[in-house]
Amino acid sequence: MSKLSRRRVLRGMLNGTAVTIALPLLDCFLNENGTALASGAPMPLRFGTWSWGLGMSEAIFVPKKTGANFDLPLEIASLAPIQKHINLFTNYKVFKDAAPNLCHHSGWVILRSGIAPMTSENRPGETIDVTVARKIGNETRFQSLSATATGDVRDSFSYENGNSVNAPEWSPLRFYQRLFGGDFQDPNASGFTPDPRVMVRKSSLSHVLEETRSLSRELGTEDRARLDQYFTGLRDLERRFDLQLTKPDPREACIVTDRPEDLPSGLDADLVAKRHRMMTDLMLMALACDQTRVFNMFYASAFSATTKPGYDKPHHTATHEEAVVEAEQCQPNVSWYTRRAMEEWAYYVQALADFKEGDGTLLDNAFIYATTDQSFAKIHGIDGIPMFSAGSAGGRVKTGLHIDGGGSPGCRLGYTAMRLMGLDVRSWGDKSNNTSSEIGEILV
Repeated sequence: MSKLSRRRVLRGMLNGTAVTIALPLLDCFLNENGTALASGAPMPLRFGTWSWGLGMSEAIFVPKKTGANFDLPLEIASLAPIQKHINLFTNYKVFKDAAPNLCHHSGWVILRSGIAPMTSENRPGETIDVTVARKIGNETRFQSLSATATGDVRDSFSYENGNSVNAPEWSPLRFYQRLFGGDFQDPNASGFTPDPRVMVRKSSLSHVLEETRSLSRELGTEDRARLDQYFTGLRDLERRFDLQLTKPDPREACIVTDRPEDLPSGLDADLVAKRHRMMTDLMLMALACDQTRVFNMFYASAFSATTKPGYDKPHHTATHEEAVVEAEQCQPNVSWYTRRAMEEWAYYVQALADFKEGDGTLLDNAFIYATTDQSFAKIHGIDGIPMFSAGSAGGRVKTGLHIDGGGSPGCRLGYTAMRLMGLDVRSWGDKSNNTSSEIGEILV
């Protein structure tokens, strides 16, 4: 047991994180129509999530019309340019069952994990992105990537379990360095020589993995569970070593852009928007380079502290202190914050839609799942939390629709996403949130 020191294992992990970055698909690797790989294999599918904080003002957010060509009330008017690429889901329910309604926590946890949390510290199960990444994320450098526009590494809606939150990238500069740092290898080089340093690291890691297996047999149940979680991380590192020791396929569109400026800290709405757009553009290149196929973008936290120029209350405070103006059917400043969030959702979707891949776009080969934490934040409402999807998942999803869920479980959208990503799951969610019913209206 003395040979398996924490220092030794961590040193191997810190020195062994460099992995070759592949490039997006060259036309010569596609079929004649550009709709699949030349081998006949389908274009890679991606799964993404996007999140915003503090819900909506129902009267000026939810369209009156369902189906195609739905109306765009004031809070979602900025979605007009991307309406054809998205679906809006309203009147779905999250069920707390015997659990309390935990302010700004229950809603997003249920929609991301399918399980109602019992306390504010509780993160039951695992989030949907983690589940999907285990299915489609093993052929890329990163099983998944997360980024936040808040500048706060603590802001995440992604976790593997209650003790393992997936920390997001919070600085555009740090994110750039992670993607295109000093260990970047040119995949267009005529030859390929495996890095001998990686070969040594992989050999050393194999020895540590064997010692970890031996140690596990000597531990109690709880310690064995903790070690198994750590062991999972080591296996992922081993997988990344294997990828780095294999020549990557050339990719046409992966061009290393100039290093971005680092941004100051702060939550002014304009600064948050700038950070969101920079992180979105970097995430887009990570997708195009096939560094990941599962990704999370976090625009604002559940307790959003985004500020509005000339207004003295941050977003979360405003939801509770600003009066509803009946003539406007909303809290005017709170609604301003929601409209800014929708502008960024529009930017995010449009960026994916504008990036060409084969005869389509990155968005054509993706399915994005967008959620928030509340419906009406002033009273911590969780009934009717709005959701969006974007992308056609390789032609399997219709877009441009407003779907009224009729009070059925909101987990139906997450379940539909899992099925689209190829997971063989009979149902998803716990107790009243459990569902085995896909949202058929959006399926081709």
